[in-house]
Amino acid sequence: MVAIPTPAEAAVLAGLDGMRPVMLANTLAWAAINSGSRNLAGLGVMAETLAAAFARLGGTAALVDPAPVTAIDAQGRETSLAHGRNLHIICRPEAPVRVLLTGHMDTVFAADHPFQTCHWIDADTLNGPGTADMKGGIAVMLAALTAFEASPFAASLGWEVIINSDEEVSSPGSTPLLTAAAHRCHLGLTYEPALPDGTLAGARKGSGNFSAAITGRAAHAGREPENGRNAILAAADLALRLKALTAEDLSVNPAKIDGGGPNNIVPDSAVLRWNMRPSTPAAQARAEAAIAALVAAVAAAHDVTIHVHGSFARPPKPLDAHQLRLFHLVRDCGAALGLPIGWRDTGGVCDGNNLAATGLAVVDTLGPRGGAIHSAEEFLCADSLEERAKLSALLLMRVAQTGWAR
Repeated sequence: MVAIPTPAEAAVLAGLDGMRPVMLANTLAWAAINSGSRNLAGLGVMAETLAAAFARLGGTAALVDPAPVTAIDAQGRETSLAHGRNLHIICRPEAPVRVLLTGHMDTVFAADHPFQTCHWIDADTLNGPGTADMKGGIAVMLAALTAFEASPFAASLGWEVIINSDEEVSSPGSTPLLTAAAHRCHLGLTYEPALPDGTLAGARKGSGNFSAAITGRAAHAGREPENGRNAILAAADLALRLKALTAEDLSVNPAKIDGGGPNNIVPDSAVLRWNMRPSTPAAQARAEAAIAALVAAVAAAHDVTIHVHGSFARPPKPLDAHQLRLFHLVRDCGAALGLPIGWRDTGGVCDGNNLAATGLAVVDTLGPRGGAIHSAEEFLCADSLEERAKLSALLLMRVAQTGWAR
């Protein structure tokens, strides 16, 4: 039988009644700040704004610089890639049980994207950039922690908050920060949006983004084409061979080829970009080995050199018994509140993948209900703000009371 909230728990949860306007005001204010992953100025404003909003919770806060990151440009050169700072707060690190709560301040909408404002679709549905993914989720996290800190259970639980600036581009600059915190904590809660019906993401595929910089040899396309080494042709060959790796447990998407020039010159450089999504660690290992073998084969066949850049930045996240234990606790907390909680597998990825890869149990869709993310139709179910804040607050209280072992 699912335990209904105790009087002490119920009193804390009652403090969240009527909090929808506050959470909604935060969401609207934060959605009005463009914080696309490449908008460093907007991310700076967003980081400072969130630091101020979370300051009343106490703890030790810092804006942490990202780790160095490089990328391959359209000419095949490896260049530095800048990211924003990440908000990190630590509270009661000496507590016997510690929870890591994560979110991201960046969105997929650049400063020049036409989708910049919010409007109401109906009384409970808000359309706007980042409203669901995941400024509404950050509002839920803040409300839940505020309620928990006012509870009689707070002293028994320590927590860390990381709100990173580069999640939408696979967290390259913040992964070391996330990984270090995951090793210090006992469980993880991430505030990506739940589906519109409240369903959570269960198992997740992994994801890797790769670039192959191919160098051939230029030649006159009419007078001496045999002296050329066509980098575009090698890129196309590699794309086809990579796509042929597609299997039930691995999807491959060759996405873009940069390079080429005038029609009368054999192109001597190209860059192929692709994404791979393995369902299991074994599929990821097979893909990594296949990349190396195919690159060697194509380089030999076309007499070109190929430099591969990239990695599986998001490892697969299987829903094993360790993960299910936390999912069941979330389900039981939902049942105690009258919220049916279910989950299903997804091909999408998030920081939950990286946290789970450290051995941390993590539920990564504890944000409000919403949908159509990464599009101009993105929407937040505003009536879910209170319910999801209560779900997290009850979850924190129960972990504080019962403990949690990794």
